[in-house]
Amino acid sequence: MENLFGLADHEDFFSRRCIWVNGPVIVGAGPSGLATAACLREQGVPFVVLERADCIASLWQKRTYDRLKLHLPKQFCQLPKLPFPEDFPEYPTKRQFIEYLESYAQHFEINPKFNECVQSARYDETSGLWRVKTVSTSGSTRTEVEYICRWLVVATGENAECVIPDIEGLSNFGGEVVHACEYKSGEKFKGKQVLVVGCGNSGMEVSLDLCNHNASPAMVVRSAVHVLPREIFRKSTFELAVLMMKWLPLWLVDKLMLLMAWWVLGNVEKYGLKRPSMGPLQLKNTMGKTPVLDIGALEKIRSGDIKVVPGIKRFSCDQVELINGEKLDIDSVVLATGYRSNVPSWLQESEFFSKNGFPKSPFPHGWKGNAGLYAVGFTKRGLSGASSDAMRIAQDIGNVWKAETKQKKRTTACHRRCISQF
Repeated sequence: MENLFGLADHEDFFSRRCIWVNGPVIVGAGPSGLATAACLREQGVPFVVLERADCIASLWQKRTYDRLKLHLPKQFCQLPKLPFPEDFPEYPTKRQFIEYLESYAQHFEINPKFNECVQSARYDETSGLWRVKTVSTSGSTRTEVEYICRWLVVATGENAECVIPDIEGLSNFGGEVVHACEYKSGEKFKGKQVLVVGCGNSGMEVSLDLCNHNASPAMVVRSAVHVLPREIFRKSTFELAVLMMKWLPLWLVDKLMLLMAWWVLGNVEKYGLKRPSMGPLQLKNTMGKTPVLDIGALEKIRSGDIKVVPGIKRFSCDQVELINGEKLDIDSVVLATGYRSNVPSWLQESEFFSKNGFPKSPFPHGWKGNAGLYAVGFTKRGLSGASSDAMRIAQDIGNVWKAETKQKKRTTACHRRCISQF
């Protein structure tokens, strides 16, 4: 035992429950983790999915606003091996997408281990295995488990933790401050002056929702942003871009997209929305910055119902001072400031993942590391990128699994408890 795991870990090893996983451990039961599990199931490879929340797709179920719909047509958002129901609209609602994910998990018999928060995962050089330590709490009972596996799939994604900016005076502000992950509806903000910090898709939609509930939002726009119509000529803008990319170079598609956006939306810069010098597709590919797909917020900006303001200098008890010297009386703040990866907080590895929690290798090479380590959902290309990763990972593991086991397709995941004689 000491030779296998090292003397320093001897006592620690026997103080916790240990489970050998006869296949990969997948960390995260969001769309990325579910897609990987489904593809592994099709390959006949057993697996275990670990999820810190008490449900699948917790970001969608617990940290999204009520009015949210998929920004892209459903054919670009479906997971591998199972399309959306035909009766779903082109842009499914939040509830419909959750229903789809739940039916997806049921269809592929994916049963995650919920409330299992991964504390650490590291590769044991001596044994050639991954050691994944989790903690789960039920009431006053705290349970520690260690999973031993040959393959580790990181599926916690790009949006594991919300980003709270450090703004002078924010802690002294007397009104309510919420991150967009806590925002559900503008109903409780009726009649209030609300500062929305951030002008991405979430910032735009939250501002629109506040307007629709008779609040008065001011949206902070600190940097340049591409705003495109969601549809052009009744066709999805994203779909048009994909179509043009088959025949035209990226720089030309970018120019055509901006020309069509100007034709549909007009000059947005006069409303305080300055466009980046880099085109929308090039910016997405190089920086991972998604253009805003307008679904009505721009009309409210034009009418003055949504006020566009520059960056923040500082907060006081009931005001915000902007970098241009203007002061606004505000009642509440919504931080639409995005999310980040949490991989560095638990994965003890530095070759494959960088300090920002993303794979070091750019797309399309960021799905496979060394020693059985994989990443899914870090391409900055949404659900289609996650699906592509999932299929590659399952194929890669499946090839090894089939070659080594020479066994026929199995449909049930297999794991057993380690015993002291392990």
